[in-house]
Amino acid sequence: MEIVLGKTAGFCYGVRNAVQKAEEKLKKHKKLSCLGELVHNGHVIRKLEKLGLKIVERIEDSNNKIIIRAHGIAKEIYNKAKKLNIEVFDYTCPNVLKIHTIADEYSSKGYFVFLIGGKSHPESLGTISFCGKDSYLIEKEEEIDEAIKIFKKSNIKKLLIIVQTTFSLDKFNRFVEQIKQKIGENIELEVKNTICNATKIRQEETCEISKKVQCMIIIGGRNSSNTKKLFDIAKENCKNTIIVETEDELDAKFIKQFEKIGIMAGASTPDDSIQGVINVIEN
Repeated sequence: MEIVLGKTAGFCYGVRNAVQKAEEKLKKHKKLSCLGELVHNGHVIRKLEKLGLKIVERIEDSNNKIIIRAHGIAKEIYNKAKKLNIEVFDYTCPNVLKIHTIADEYSSKGYFVFLIGGKSHPESLGTISFCGKDSYLIEKEEEIDEAIKIFKKSNIKKLLIIVQTTFSLDKFNRFVEQIKQKIGENIELEVKNTICNATKIRQEETCEISKKVQCMIIIGGRNSSNTKKLFDIAKENCKNTIIVETEDELDAKFIKQFEKIGIMAGASTPDDSIQGVINVIEN
C-alpha cells in the first residue's frame, strides 16, 4: 500500500504560533481563559484544557486575563476588554489582523465593503466589525444580488471586496467576476484577495493528490472551515474521500481495499493526529 502525504498537511504558521504561545502562557499562569476555541480542532483543544485552558464565550467571564483565538474577535470586544481592564494575549493569526487593518482603512476612506466568507465563522464575524456600517457579508452565490442592491441603495461609488483567509479560491474568483458584471459603471472597485497563501497552496496540493489516488483521507476538526474545503476539493476528484479528526475514526475494512491512499490535513491539525492515521494504515 502506497501513502501520498501532502507536504503542506498540518499546522499553518498562524495556528502553530497561537498554540505554542498559549502553551507558554499556561505554563506561567496555570489557568487562563480563551474567548472561543483557540483553533478549530477538538484534539488540540482537549490537550490545552488539560494544561488549564478554559473556553469562555463572553469576555466578562474571564479572570482579568484573556487569550484571543487565532480566528480573531470583533472590534468592540477589544474596546470592552480595555474598559474592564482585562489583560489581552492576542494570538490572532497575522493574516487575519492584516484583513482587519485593510477593512478599517478602506471603511474610513468611505468605501462600501463586501466581505466574502462564512456567516457563522468566527473569523468573518470578527472581520465584519472592522468593515463599518456600510458593509455586507456574502457567503453564497445567491446572496450577491441582495448585496449589490444594498450597495447601490447606499449611493456610495467606492467598493472594496475582501475574503475570509480560508475561503475557497475558486468560489472567491467566481463571486468577484459576478460582482464586476453586476455593479455597473462609474464604481471605484478594489479587490483584495486576502485568502492566505498557506490555504491556497494546500487547496492546490489537495486537488493534485486527489487526482492520483484511489482513496483520500482528510484529517481535521469537524468545525474547521479550511478542512471542509479540502474535503470538498478532494471529493470532486476522488469519490472515496473521507474526513476524520483522529485515527480512531478510521474504518480498517474500508482502507484495506485501496493500494494508493492520499492524506491531507487542515491547518489546525497537529502532527500527532497525522502520524496516528499513517500508523494505522501502515499497520
